[in-house]
Amino acid sequence: MATEQELSDFLKSVDKRAFKRTLYHVRNEEAALDIVQDSMLKLAEHYGDKPPGELPMLFQRILTNCTLDWFRRQKTRNALFSSLSDFEGPGEDGADFDFLEVHAGVPEGETAQSAEDSLRRAQVLRAIETEIQLLPARQREAFLMRYWEEMDVAETAAAMGCSEGSVKTHCFRAVQTLSKALKAKGIVL
Repeated sequence: MATEQELSDFLKSVDKRAFKRTLYHVRNEEAALDIVQDSMLKLAEHYGDKPPGELPMLFQRILTNCTLDWFRRQKTRNALFSSLSDFEGPGEDGADFDFLEVHAGVPEGETAQSAEDSLRRAQVLRAIETEIQLLPARQREAFLMRYWEEMDVAETAAAMGCSEGSVKTHCFRAVQTLSKALKAKGIVL
């Protein structure tokens, strides 16, 4: 059984990665924050008494389901309203705000980068993020779970509800597509 401290430590360890992964899927910062928060609450309410080793898989499954629920609600809303943007005021999208940049600092033991290096790094990261967003949904999901969340093939398959072979195929195609697109932009990793 996970203690309150173990549950809290687990949630702290996954919050930023979960937000970024969800942001890649929904492409809306407020919605991504809501989805991550709902997922964390559901984990704490319904599965807080599970052993600490089970929390990562449970959380990934809950996060995936909450994201899918969000898409279902969006589909329903879009069927009812021709354009949700008709109901929003100007300037409410916060397009220039990046939650992760606000909370990221210089790691301990490292010196700050020059402005030129920071700009170059930000441009490369933005290009990579853009290409990840362009991936088909299942490829993006498999890629992010395997390489961002560092889940193994079996865990990713369980979280996605598909076979291990499908995960490998999705990841291979995602890596091939990303590699080709980034090479075309002059980015070689």
